[in-house]
Amino acid sequence: MLCLSDSIRADAPCVQRVLCTMAEAPTLPELILAAWSLARVLARHLVEAVLAARARPPTSWPCCPQCGAGMRSKGVVKRQVLSLVGPLQWQRRVGRCPQGCATAQVAPLDDALGLPPQPRPSAELQPLGCALAVCVPVATAATWLGGASGVAVSPRAVWAWGQAAGQPAMAQLHAPWPAVAEGPLPTEDPLAAALAVAPLLMGADGVMVPLRPEGGQPRGTPAWHEGKVGVLARLGGHRTRTGHVVPRLQPRRVVAVFGDIAALQARLWCEALRQGRRHTAQVVGLSDGARGRWRLFEERLTAYATGLWDFYHAVQQRWKRAAAWLEGRTTQARRWCGWARHRLRHGQPDGVLADWADALEIEGLPDPARDTWRTG
Repeated sequence: MLCLSDSIRADAPCVQRVLCTMAEAPTLPELILAAWSLARVLARHLVEAVLAARARPPTSWPCCPQCGAGMRSKGVVKRQVLSLVGPLQWQRRVGRCPQGCATAQVAPLDDALGLPPQPRPSAELQPLGCALAVCVPVATAATWLGGASGVAVSPRAVWAWGQAAGQPAMAQLHAPWPAVAEGPLPTEDPLAAALAVAPLLMGADGVMVPLRPEGGQPRGTPAWHEGKVGVLARLGGHRTRTGHVVPRLQPRRVVAVFGDIAALQARLWCEALRQGRRHTAQVVGLSDGARGRWRLFEERLTAYATGLWDFYHAVQQRWKRAAAWLEGRTTQARRWCGWARHRLRHGQPDGVLADWADALEIEGLPDPARDTWRTG
């Protein structure tokens, strides 16, 4: 270990301290954490050495954008950036216009490295923080990111990174919808040959989500609002270890919107075109039978898809109508619903629909769901 520490860098106290911590680590977890710290220190020294080497050659100065005169060097200025391996420091030449134009100083090496003028975190640190913030709260994401990189990251910084990354992502997400409405169709996602011929399943439903009453503030009672969610998947097959083939949904695509059914309709239609709706022999639309989902099916899916009313909502609606039809006689209602649930479960809806049609005819009541959805 001492030979390794001497060969790495004898004049770097930080490296020597980490090497000594590794040599004295009593447990395996402490040894691994010390090794991770050593890896960050070595990576930081290597990156700084490469940056110092790139800053040594003569600099080719650009021209001033205002007067056209060639910029001149104003000396060497230190630059510091927070990165995944810790804070990086190096020196590079900066220049200004010799005519005194109101032009900010330039650093050709920063431009070559793709760095903005402000001392912001490096490009690989922000995507990692945004990815962590998708799965866990921003405070937890900041703690994990700080532990992995050795850099103190505040939750507010992670929140700002997510907001900055969300704006171009939303612009990219909204771009295909006007194009679909005007005529050009989106590019289809590549699919394997077995999935390309598999049935395409489409479903939509509403979910209740809690939102903060004050934007950016955790105070107050959460306000519950309904969001619209659509799911698209191919009904493929998966072979188990025993050799049996079982159905499996793959690949899954989810579209969601905090808005009305019309906003979901545009997103669902665009994603259906991406998933190869035009070249699929069998398309199935599954819904809970709500009026908004009926309208979505009639406007977009009737021409090429088969509509299915899902089993659980079908049983729920049958129970509500049976309770009203039998005037609260729960024994008869339960008996009839048990029979109807068994028939629906085993793919025999004709008897249930015929029995219900006779009951509606006796009572003189209309059935708004008749001839609209098949029960699946």
